[in-house]
Amino acid sequence: MANSEFNTIIRNGLWDNNPALVQVLGLCPLLAVTGTVVNALGLGLATTLVLLSSNIAVSLIRNYVADSVRLPAFVMIIAALVTCAELLMQAFTYELYEILGIFIPLIVTNCAILGRADAFACKNPVLPAATDGLMMGIGFTGVLLVLGTLREVIGQGTLFTGMNLIFGDIALGWEIQVFTDYPNFLFAILPPGAFVGMGLIIAAKNIIDARIEANKAKDEPEKTLGSKRVRVTGNVA
Repeated sequence: MANSEFNTIIRNGLWDNNPALVQVLGLCPLLAVTGTVVNALGLGLATTLVLLSSNIAVSLIRNYVADSVRLPAFVMIIAALVTCAELLMQAFTYELYEILGIFIPLIVTNCAILGRADAFACKNPVLPAATDGLMMGIGFTGVLLVLGTLREVIGQGTLFTGMNLIFGDIALGWEIQVFTDYPNFLFAILPPGAFVGMGLIIAAKNIIDARIEANKAKDEPEKTLGSKRVRVTGNVA
């Protein structure tokens, strides 16, 4: 895989074609469970694992599956991988699994995963497909973490609460009290706060993109119009 293709895949997953900010996919779990950073990180890691694994599996079988059964085969692969992720969470992070609840099995219906399998993985070799899945997962997880951070800080006045649910007893002292004697801001914790926060994040991305485009336009040298040759046919009196 050429460096330019590799860089394009990375840029698409993290920014240009981010599944949450640009494709606006997977918003149901994104908005529902991002009340804290630990919830966002748990769902993001599970989604990234499924994205990476499903892209690899789909790429491996892309030449052996008929078009008529392609989508059902992809759904079966994704469902099997989500079951594996669910069992892993039950074994190692059971309390977090209980908190996330139905949103772990619902990864099967995440359009971002099926969309990458159908749009990219089934058309490319394993390495580009794996890179695409990983970058899309990291991009999705990044949005989850930003939104989770905003909602936890504004809603509860804390940061990194309950990180021991993922990292064990070593993370018991990771909680940061951002504001002391802070009354919980219920709006940020509830789903309406998630919608507002997501809108602000998308708006910030659009502003950054607009400024980048404006800077590129300024840096481009002005194109001068040269003289044009005019071809004249026929007799000139």
